[in-house]
Amino acid sequence: MTTTGRRESKAIAPKLLLLALAVAALLSPWASSHPDGLERVAEDLGFISLAEEATLFSGWMPDYLFPGLRHEGLATALAGVVGTLLAWVAVLGLGKLLTLARR
Repeated sequence: MTTTGRRESKAIAPKLLLLALAVAALLSPWASSHPDGLERVAEDLGFISLAEEATLFSGWMPDYLFPGLRHEGLATALAGVVGTLLAWVAVLGLGKLLTLARR
């Protein structure tokens, strides 16, 4: 990648992060509350209780709700924002590792 290409990438990255945060905050409260495909099959076939009992660990934001907030829409929006930031940090960290490994 050229130097100009890197500068353009660095200039657009914060804008993309802001867009992703806006989407996470504004659209996540309207996400479907229906179970996903695997959860639906487990419910239909009657073994969902086995899966719930066999939890390996409890998530920090179960059911995509930020803990401690009573307003469900706000708790979901904040969980979306936190998840987006965590994914962003993970991608940046992986990119740094790959860049260091390439040298």
